[in-house]
Amino acid sequence: MTAADAKVLRIADLHVEAQDSQGQWHGIVKGVSLELDRGEVLGLIGESGAGKSTIGLAAMGYARGGCRIAGGSIVANGQELAGADRDELRRLRGVRMAYVAQSAAAAFNPAHRIDRQICEVPVSHGLMSAEQALATAKRLYRRLRLPDPEHFGRRFPHQVSGGQLQRAMTAMAMICKPDLIVFDEPTTALDVTTQIEVLAAIREAMRGEGMAALYISHDLAVVAQVADRIMVLRHGKLVEAGPAERILREPAEPYTRELVNVRRAMAPEKPEPATPPQLEARHVTASYGNGIRVLRDVSIELHRGTTLAIVGESGSGKSTLARVLTGLLPWEAGECLLDGRPLAKRLKRRSKSELRRLQMIYQMPDIALNPRQTVREILGRPLEFYFGQRGAEQLRKVEGLLEMVELPRDLVRRLPGELSGGQKQRVCIARALAAEPEIVICDEITSALDPLVADGILKLLLRIQNESGLSYLFITHDLATVKAIADEIVVMYRGEIVQRGAKRQLLSPPWHPYTELLLSSVPEMDVRWLDRLLAAREVSSTAPEPAASLPAPRP
Repeated sequence: MTAADAKVLRIADLHVEAQDSQGQWHGIVKGVSLELDRGEVLGLIGESGAGKSTIGLAAMGYARGGCRIAGGSIVANGQELAGADRDELRRLRGVRMAYVAQSAAAAFNPAHRIDRQICEVPVSHGLMSAEQALATAKRLYRRLRLPDPEHFGRRFPHQVSGGQLQRAMTAMAMICKPDLIVFDEPTTALDVTTQIEVLAAIREAMRGEGMAALYISHDLAVVAQVADRIMVLRHGKLVEAGPAERILREPAEPYTRELVNVRRAMAPEKPEPATPPQLEARHVTASYGNGIRVLRDVSIELHRGTTLAIVGESGSGKSTLARVLTGLLPWEAGECLLDGRPLAKRLKRRSKSELRRLQMIYQMPDIALNPRQTVREILGRPLEFYFGQRGAEQLRKVEGLLEMVELPRDLVRRLPGELSGGQKQRVCIARALAAEPEIVICDEITSALDPLVADGILKLLLRIQNESGLSYLFITHDLATVKAIADEIVVMYRGEIVQRGAKRQLLSPPWHPYTELLLSSVPEMDVRWLDRLLAAREVSSTAPEPAASLPAPRP
């Protein structure tokens, strides 16, 4: 084997094409080349549609539906994958190369225990006996800092947290000791505190097991904590590549400098509201069907023309509060009011006027938009429902809504699958605005977007608020977003409010212990940030779990 073949991965002049609805092929990866040494982590960075995930899948000889590897060479440990037959690729995948997807919840079978799913690959490939696979799985649980490693795998996927399931999927990828692991946005959907745990566990495990990895993300600050080198991609082409520290300190290309220096739009300071609250929750308590309380004595006030941010980690009750306010989840105690008038607990019992005035934008536009309806149909439904608009009148209004959210009018005939992530989220915003609401609840609407696209969405929301006087209830775990858009902030933990106040007051010391944890968990553009954070938390008596310093939830 030559020195060149000793590389874990060599990709040369890779071209990948996608087929459009008219049957025409278009390039989505255009002549990208890379090399990866054993034990090295290469970060792939870029906005949505840059080709990051396509390259990661191509590294395993795979092209998703509607795509094809049109040219170039993909050599893994001296073996050419481009053009290899399916049986040979099947023998390699999961054994010599593995994939960690963005959504662990979608990757696991909910009907089987975690142990069974993790041990399946080495046993089915004849690499280990069932007993050896189980022992290896438990060792990986310990390395990945999963709780109770001896018994963790006996649980079903729904019985563990999102961060724990993400680490379990990493254990599944590592169990056969592959030469290469492709991490595709493994922390994007996680809150900042959970993200730190997963990042630290992945980095430690990769170093300990000596495996090579492609780490795909749109968040440069996150990638810098785990990657040795970084490749910046845009529109399917290589923009810049180099050591992680050099990319952060001395980016050479304008686009890379934009990624390094992105700053979220900043909402201007507003005076203290002098009017009564527009939307209120008073001492609200709520539970799901299992009898477990998810909100405990929660009270909030949203004033007209302002933005109230609800902040907290996964499971803190943020989205549950949104469900209560919109009537999707009836509360057990307390009350919700709109302009001082009580709202019905259930959505079906609210008037059309109340429904129109309070709209919601969801986190995942891929799920929120009907894939079989055109943009015109999606935006036309609320126009017909609330205002009876049809035909040419409706079309003019739809085109006006697209213009309002800074999208071209010719998108009216397109399906959601033909739009980028940022465009789909703008369509979701336009759909909410079609009802001419007074209040919009935004539930993690920028969490899955790359920083530059998210920045554009925030600027759009601020402009619309300034022009129309809309009020926003903004649910997020991203403190950078909070700093950009909020007037007031409520911090939630385990279904309770632990701190509230104006933005300037709450984000200035002294902080509540949990607020301090959230603020310290926001990644910085520094390759040594994670090391410093982990060292500080090891010294501090509050690290890594702050729960001891927080009030215990009431039964």
